[in-house]
Amino acid sequence: MLARLVRVSRTPCSLRTRTSLSPARRLSAMATQSSADRSNLIPFSSRLKEGRALAEDVWSIFNAANLPADCINLGQGYMNFAPPAWVREQAEEALRSVTANHYSHPKGRMRLRQAIKDVYSPQFGRELDVEQNILVTSGANEGQYSVFTAFLEDGDEVIMFEPFFDQYLPSVTFNGGKPVYVPLHPPSHDLAHATSDDWTIDLAELRRAVTPKTKMIILNTPHNPVGKVFTRDELEGIAAVAEEFNLLVMSDEVYESLVFDGKEHVRIANIPGMWDRTVTVCSAGKTFAATGWRVGYLIGPQSIIKPTLAATTRIVFCSNSPMQEAVAGGLELAPKHDFYATQLREYTARRNILCEAFDQLGLKYSQPQGSYFVLLDISDVKFPEDYAFPDSVKGRGRDFRACWFIALEIGVSTIPVSEFYCEEHASIGEAYARFAFCKDEDTLRAAVERLQGLKKYIQKP
Repeated sequence: MLARLVRVSRTPCSLRTRTSLSPARRLSAMATQSSADRSNLIPFSSRLKEGRALAEDVWSIFNAANLPADCINLGQGYMNFAPPAWVREQAEEALRSVTANHYSHPKGRMRLRQAIKDVYSPQFGRELDVEQNILVTSGANEGQYSVFTAFLEDGDEVIMFEPFFDQYLPSVTFNGGKPVYVPLHPPSHDLAHATSDDWTIDLAELRRAVTPKTKMIILNTPHNPVGKVFTRDELEGIAAVAEEFNLLVMSDEVYESLVFDGKEHVRIANIPGMWDRTVTVCSAGKTFAATGWRVGYLIGPQSIIKPTLAATTRIVFCSNSPMQEAVAGGLELAPKHDFYATQLREYTARRNILCEAFDQLGLKYSQPQGSYFVLLDISDVKFPEDYAFPDSVKGRGRDFRACWFIALEIGVSTIPVSEFYCEEHASIGEAYARFAFCKDEDTLRAAVERLQGLKKYIQKP
């Protein structure tokens, strides 16, 4: 009806009939319509129809409200423990402050930017400028979204490696971008003991994915959900493609402090020639077990930070101001508390609890060398096909049904990995379930005890 009204308003006066309503009478008529009649008057953006934005996502399906109250949640990647006491003390002190409870500069509070500079300048091998190279954001997710807003034109293509963090897809399409998928190749099912290193990229495949419309590559290392830590050789190959075709690289490195087994976390921004085309995304929430504080930050050249600042200023204006102060204190005090080494030991122990349980069950998995997720191969887990699955699960892949069955019958919630793939490649993910080990050891051991109930459902070929 709105479209018809607009067309009438553009009709020359000489062509209007005497029955045409005046603008005031048209508005009055619209106001008297029922809500149902008016529901189609104001269409939402067509961009919401892309990138699964309106679809019922995996988080809604496996929400705690849909599962038994005592189900142990190893699906979602949030911690069930608090930030370190000395970091919480910094938050309490900030909340008692006057200035910290008001707007910060859109770039971030100076104390936090200075702390980021002090920590990261040696890691990037250059003196970071607090005005030009650092932007504090409302979590890493908003920082990524602002990069897309700042750089994507309608129809620009963005290459992402599958499986991918599910927020990338709608964030790209909301900003007019078109996702292009390059899958990581999983380890052979015959491989007895796979690690995340066995998920490989085909650089020739990446090169074939580039078109004249390609604007950006999204890189995630350490990787969610695979746990892969990209090697220097792999990063150099990706960098060569980015340089050859003049592409921007957004490097999501929110799990930078969780790298196991002596692996080296290499930053693609440090590959020769890549600083000027790379923005690195970091997360204080992931680092300090404070994801609800919503503090992330971007590091990169002024040519990327300045346009992104313009976007983030309009989207959120500034990040959580008192928690910025808390994060600054956390970064300043971390060396005194031997924080990173202690945290790594704790996460290594948590990872091993899950992996040893899967070994006992005789199930194959990819041992992660980074992040806090394990991919379990569920190909040998057999469940009744006539099980009472809800409609939201029935029409999805086998992994959705397996994860639902495990949640209800075993009492452990996990996440189906096909959610992290495009439809064309979803069959790759259907062989896996993602388990998060960012939980305290008591919770993990309770989950392991329950997972023993899977034994009667395992059938080897």
